[in-house]
Amino acid sequence: MHRSDIGPRGILLRVGGALALVLATVNPTGASYYHWALTDLTRFTAVHAVPGAVLLGAWVLYARAAYRSLGLVGFAILSLIFASVAWFLSDRGILAAGSRTLLPWTVLIVLGLILGIGLSWSAVRHRITGQVDTDETPG
Repeated sequence: MHRSDIGPRGILLRVGGALALVLATVNPTGASYYHWALTDLTRFTAVHAVPGAVLLGAWVLYARAAYRSLGLVGFAILSLIFASVAWFLSDRGILAAGSRTLLPWTVLIVLGLILGIGLSWSAVRHRITGQVDTDETPG
């Protein structure tokens, strides 16, 4: 098995990690890094800076990996798919369109899903097509 091959469990772990990153950073409940550390910058201390630096590092890692795997077109296509699904669910009355918290939750969850899928996409593409992505340059 090639080390980039992953199964459903690996994809779920990556998507779960991406969702945790997004929702730990900010969410509508008020229990997030943003609400804890950034709403009153006059009280910002090193205790706030350390987890902020860890979150920033995770964001850079996830966003860079997802962008390299999906590209701008892949990101746009996934966004279109998720927006269409949300529209469909709203039309069917499954999502309450008038809810004030629905849009922020939807956007955050979709962002987490896109990051998680982006982390998994190279391995999924390898499994489907046999193509391998690499950042290494010959030399």
